[in-house]
Amino acid sequence: MGIFELGTRMEISVEIVYAAFSMLLVAWLLIDILKRRRGGGDLRCRELEAVKQFTVLFTAFTVLPNVIISILYLGFGFYEYWELRIITSKSVFLSMTWILATLVACYSKNRTLREDNRLPLVIILWWVFYCIFDSLSVSIHLITRFSSIELPYPWPEANIADFASLPLLVLLCFNAVTFSCSTKTHGDLETPLLQEKHESLFKDSTCYRNAGIWSKLTFKWLNPLFSSGRIEKLELSHVPPIPASETAKHASSLLEDSFGKNKKETLNLPKAIAFAVWKSLTINGVFAGVNTVASYTGPLLITNFVNFLSENHDDSGHIHGLVLAFIFFFSKTVESVTQRQWYFGTQRIGIRVRAALSVLVYKKSLSVKFARSSNGKIINMINVDVERIGDFCWNIHGVWLLPFQVFLALVILYINLGAAPSIAALSSTILVMVSNTPLASKQERLHSRIMEAKDSRIKATSETLKSMRVLKLYSWEPTFLKKLLQLRETERNWLRKYLYTSSAIAFLFWASPTLVSVVTFSVCILLKTPLTTGTVLSALATFRILQEPIYNLPELISMIAQTKVSIDRIQDFLSEDDQKKQIPYQTPQASDITIEMKCGEYAWETIDQNSTKTTIKITKNMKIMKGYKVAVCGSVGSGKSSLLCSILGEIPMISGAGVKVRGTKAYVPQSAWIQTGTVRDNVLFGKDMSKEIYEDVLEGCALNQDIEIWADGDLTVVGERGMNLSGGQKQRIQLARAVYSNSDKCLMQLLSQKTVIFATHQLEFLDAADLVLVMKDGVIVQSGKYEDLIADPTGELVRQMAAHRRSINQVNPPQEDNPLTGGSSQLNQNEVTEEKFEGPTGTDRFSRKTQEEVSETGRVKWSVYSTFITSAYKGALVPIILLCQVLFQGLQMGSNYWIAWATEKSHNVTREKLIGVFVLLSGGSSIFILGRAVLLATIAVETAQRLFYGMISSIFRATISFFDATPSSRILSRSSTDQSTVDTDIPYRLAGLAFALIQLLCIVILMSQVAWQVFPIFLVILGISIWYQAYYITTARELARMVGIRKAPILHHFSESITGAATIRCFNQEERFLMRSLSIIDDYSRIVFHNSGTMEWLCIRINFLFNLGFFLVLIILVNLPKSAIDPSLAGLAATYGLNLSVLQAWVIWNLCNVENKMISVERILQFTNIPSEAPLVIEDCRPKPKWPVDGRVELIGLDVQYSASLPKVLKGITCTFPGGKKIGVVGRTGSGKSTLIQALFRVIEPSGGQILIDGLDISKIGLQDLRSRLGIIPQDPTLFQGTVRTNLDPLEKHSDQEIWEVLNKCRLADIVKRDKRLLDAPVFEDGENWSVGQRQLVCLARVLLKKRTILVLDEATASIDIETDNIIQGTIREETSRCTVITVAHRIPTVIDNDLILVLEDGKVVEYDSPVKLLKDNSSSFSKLVIEFLRRSIQE
Repeated sequence: MGIFELGTRMEISVEIVYAAFSMLLVAWLLIDILKRRRGGGDLRCRELEAVKQFTVLFTAFTVLPNVIISILYLGFGFYEYWELRIITSKSVFLSMTWILATLVACYSKNRTLREDNRLPLVIILWWVFYCIFDSLSVSIHLITRFSSIELPYPWPEANIADFASLPLLVLLCFNAVTFSCSTKTHGDLETPLLQEKHESLFKDSTCYRNAGIWSKLTFKWLNPLFSSGRIEKLELSHVPPIPASETAKHASSLLEDSFGKNKKETLNLPKAIAFAVWKSLTINGVFAGVNTVASYTGPLLITNFVNFLSENHDDSGHIHGLVLAFIFFFSKTVESVTQRQWYFGTQRIGIRVRAALSVLVYKKSLSVKFARSSNGKIINMINVDVERIGDFCWNIHGVWLLPFQVFLALVILYINLGAAPSIAALSSTILVMVSNTPLASKQERLHSRIMEAKDSRIKATSETLKSMRVLKLYSWEPTFLKKLLQLRETERNWLRKYLYTSSAIAFLFWASPTLVSVVTFSVCILLKTPLTTGTVLSALATFRILQEPIYNLPELISMIAQTKVSIDRIQDFLSEDDQKKQIPYQTPQASDITIEMKCGEYAWETIDQNSTKTTIKITKNMKIMKGYKVAVCGSVGSGKSSLLCSILGEIPMISGAGVKVRGTKAYVPQSAWIQTGTVRDNVLFGKDMSKEIYEDVLEGCALNQDIEIWADGDLTVVGERGMNLSGGQKQRIQLARAVYSNSDKCLMQLLSQKTVIFATHQLEFLDAADLVLVMKDGVIVQSGKYEDLIADPTGELVRQMAAHRRSINQVNPPQEDNPLTGGSSQLNQNEVTEEKFEGPTGTDRFSRKTQEEVSETGRVKWSVYSTFITSAYKGALVPIILLCQVLFQGLQMGSNYWIAWATEKSHNVTREKLIGVFVLLSGGSSIFILGRAVLLATIAVETAQRLFYGMISSIFRATISFFDATPSSRILSRSSTDQSTVDTDIPYRLAGLAFALIQLLCIVILMSQVAWQVFPIFLVILGISIWYQAYYITTARELARMVGIRKAPILHHFSESITGAATIRCFNQEERFLMRSLSIIDDYSRIVFHNSGTMEWLCIRINFLFNLGFFLVLIILVNLPKSAIDPSLAGLAATYGLNLSVLQAWVIWNLCNVENKMISVERILQFTNIPSEAPLVIEDCRPKPKWPVDGRVELIGLDVQYSASLPKVLKGITCTFPGGKKIGVVGRTGSGKSTLIQALFRVIEPSGGQILIDGLDISKIGLQDLRSRLGIIPQDPTLFQGTVRTNLDPLEKHSDQEIWEVLNKCRLADIVKRDKRLLDAPVFEDGENWSVGQRQLVCLARVLLKKRTILVLDEATASIDIETDNIIQGTIREETSRCTVITVAHRIPTVIDNDLILVLEDGKVVEYDSPVKLLKDNSSSFSKLVIEFLRRSIQE
């Protein structure tokens, strides 16, 4: 009676709690409605769309479970009344409370979205209370049902509604925390809607930096980011900033401090990195250690669990089984949580190390002036070595974890099997490791070979892309494409060997548990060690875990070796002598002397010892006074630029006292260095804007006319390397940058109050200089005032001036007008012509700015997957690979079940049969795994090759406008990073996903065989997992895309900075460029940081779900009667279930990661469908072999426009260039000269009219047939890395004798003979071991070697001194006497003796006649041009 009363009181107490919650829910609802009416306000219309998606999620995971639970309890109450004719107070109160909870949840759906408010506390408390109460009720019901245990106090009996509600209650409790965080983000709806308010999203407690322990453990701090990703496409502004510890500034400061504390020692980079991150490494190591211990708990306890299932136990035994199940669940949960923190911690350390090393390399590359590390080497250091060191953080704990894992495995085997089998297992493990080591070493060597081949290919690709315009004009792109494909073929051969070696390693990985288990169990049978199902399954679980250290050892050794190479490379670079860094001499005292040059000798360092060094010798002391204008002149290669570099401190001093410079400096290099950005940014160069000074500078540097032409004025965006500017425009911008800097010295051009040093071939300017320095063979042979030097008849200057005078004498002014007294000309110097083959002129040119990289949005399309899968052999091998995996999985499970079943005494299986069948089944599974690996490698190689060929072929066939609008870094990222991902990653990711799905399905089927109840549980878990994956992927996909997009600016900024390092140092802008570098590194780091975090966010949730599922499976197995299950099969299911959470995480991770990785395929396929030029060859319309014979060019009504939406650039041009004549093309900037030449080469196709060459319409023939029959010398001289021979004759069509002939004609023979290797002498990247003038002579030699009937000269001798120019012009006249020569004029003497002059203006023909006739007319445009030229020159 007492017990009944207590039970009654228990039920009454619970019902009182139900009633109390009902009242609280009603009270909260009424109070909040009253508050709402007083406060007013509702969702504004413009906010509804932003809320829509989140409302769906809230309804699905908060409102819907409440509705279902209400229906369940209401329905059960009706059932009780219908069947039993009773109405219990429990049903009434419970139904009423859940209906009220549903109303509050529905009301909260709008309330939490409308305001910065979380879910009501009262409803959260109700969910938590009832979840706990229901869990206890269900658990007690199961315990009392399957055992005779009597509780001291009766508990309210659980009904069917309680069982059905439990999963929904768990979901509600879990999402109560999740959505309370998410709603906080959505509280201010203007945040995701208005761009400028995005940052406020990250100032609340949901950011990582402010997150609590629970938030960090569950990665709840990422919920706002996922919410944003569901509403709109993620942009950089949506992503929160990274913690201060991961910023580039903080990380680099820590690393520099570590170096500072070890000043006494030699630079030790590994020690410094370890010292900088030791605290994080230690904490991370604790997580790794706990994770390892937790992962071995399952194999240790599986024996006890199988024994429990096998034994006959009384009712109290269920408690023992439930305790074991709970320990399994707890250990798996600890394993999951620690693994997520371990992995995320290693990513954070990697981000920190990458950022720190990137900053240090960048600082060093800017500070050390004479380090001969090439641009490519430093970029490779950032792109490969720094990344590799950062990635090693992932493996760093493997150094001590590996032996620890082996030790724990041996302990478990010793406990279960004894000493001898454990020793056998250890021996076989060591054997597998030893067998794997040579394969891993071979894999490492092959990987190095792949990287070397890839480096060569990327270097060649980079060089080719930079020179694509020249290649197309020369019609060399098929030859260079063939060269790239040959380099790729070399890379492919190494890749094939690497992947087949990887197949062997994969075979050992999957076969290792089989080998170890066969050896171990054989020893047990030989020694008659007693085996039970429990010990066998425990051993099998242990062997499976041993796979990881067996596989990781060679990989770890390989990673250590690769990382050491990278560390050594960076350490060597960082250790380069800073003593070479020349500190400019400064003095606070006022002085009229700005530069003091003492006797000394300077020489460029060179890697090539066989090459003669260019040397500057200063043979006498020299002082340059403040305000002096100093001119430096000399022939090509005399050392003019090197002299300027010695003043800047950019060339090593071998001997002497050096150069002392007082004051600030500005530098205008001969090869223009223009930053990507606006014209205004390039001119200001970090200085504050002063409108008045700025406008004066633009006017003084003749930039106003250019700015008027450009659509956006000085806010026009300049492309990579100034690709959409003409040569003159680049130089004017450089000059404006120098003038605006307000420096005391400007090493170029004219400034009235400044000291100016300029190197020039324009000798007409020498008389304006206060001091003239004449260079010859690296020595200042003459110095002094112009009048004094010109008076010396034997001097070098007189010889050069004589050549200049001969050039001037070619120009005959009109007799009617004296050039000194005639009317003023409206033309200035830069109006002669300054165009370059750079696309549209004027407004049109900049209508196609360098575009921001456009990424796809949404899911990766199925067409991308199908293209990838069917690229190799049309997908025929894919079903065979999947079949191999199914057979492997089936045989492996069969072998494990066989040995577990056969070891039971009741089956009386002989030892020979037991081990024989086991070996047979295991060996069969290994054969299929080997076949799978080999076929997969075959598919991977073929797929990668086909995708690469499609992309590179499409790029080489693209129109030139594609290269104008696409930075080379964007193409290179696809050719390097994305292609590498396709080569070695994606095929294995896709296959891994398929294999893991097959394995997971097999395990679920196995468990369902044991207990059918498992199947619906896993269906529910799988459904929730798929929802989580879908929720995750929308954000993760965009983050993955942003990783690639944000990496490119780092490489671009580094490359651009290193190229212009001398300019940056001269302007003292190192700090500003460093700050920019820190900013873009942080932008990249924040994407990587959150991309890594989102993966862990997903994994920890999926892990928990499957751990919960495994826990429920174990409870079912515990509660099923022994007669209803096969203990061996149940034990096998439990053994495989230990890997369930790891396997499902692998499935979900692969599912998400495959899509992220497939973005690389998507990006490559983007570049396989680029609009292409006309065909190279049209077989039905090929010109005769010797075409053109006469060289007659007819332009008939020629119209050219760059797109249908833009105005015409050439308008109805009609004229004829007679065969064998010399035609000069002149006109102002934007007149259409460049466009005319492009139309001739069909770089741009005419929109109307015709161009006929020898009567043949050039639009009817292939581009290769056209361009290969024409010759051109472009304005920008381009050399390729290789030899002198390959630069002159890349097609290998000419003999050495022919090459030497043209070298003599171009005055290059003596220069080439300085190197003992002659024609095989090396040419460095971009021809940097040749002066600009020498490079131009090489380009001239190329054309003379080809001997074409039609030759186009775009200022072929712009960088050559007058004397050499006269000789070269004579050579051109002699060699092209029977050719049609079209010259785009930059110097009047170049075209004055031409047969015809074509004057263009605004895309129309203004004048076209012989120069003699045009000069007779004073009003002609050409006459005015000549007068202006003579006005400048005659004063000399």
